Amino acid sequence: MLFQERKQIAICISAGMIVAAFVLFRYLPLRQRIKAVEREKTAQTLAINKASMERVQLQLLKEQLLSLQTTVENYKANIPAKNDFGVFLQQIADLMGKHNLKEQVIAPGKEIAVKGLNCIPVDMRCKGTLAQVFEFQKQMQRLDRLVRIEHIELVNDSDFTGEVSLQTKVVIYYRPKSQRG
Repeated sequence: MLFQERKQIAICISAGMIVAAFVLFRYLPLRQRIKAVEREKTAQTLAINKASMERVQLQLLKEQLLSLQTTVENYKANIPAKNDFGVFLQQIADLMGKHNLKEQVIAPGKEIAVKGLNCIPVDMRCKGTLAQVFEFQKQMQRLDRLVRIEHIELVNDSDFTGEVSLQTKVVIYYRPKSQRG
């Protein structure tokens, strides 16, 4: 009986060692590998989702780029190769007259060279109704020449006649002789 008890104890110890060896040398390494694969799968899923969102953003950026390209497509065409300052002043005076603006003053400033462009600041003053002034400004922006409005000041008439005084500073551009082509 003692021999049989020892035999059962040896079998139990052997079975316990086999189970312990299986757990230590097979189950735990496989479990760690499964967790590593799951982490890698999660990381790849996140990368795929991020790439999908960036693809949508890239498409939006492409659309913005196309829009901006069409906006600046005629940029050089709107910057004449010669000064033509007198023609511009005549166009402004004609626009003011067309919109029945009174007390017209157009005073050009000193020519300035800036980053491969020449520019001339022009101070303008006139008086009319708000609708007349607004239409004048809209049509001035539609001229076939690049005009940047730097400052606009509208002042209500002190007599409350419904007229406003417009004082604005614009800058017109033209390409210097070295860039004409």
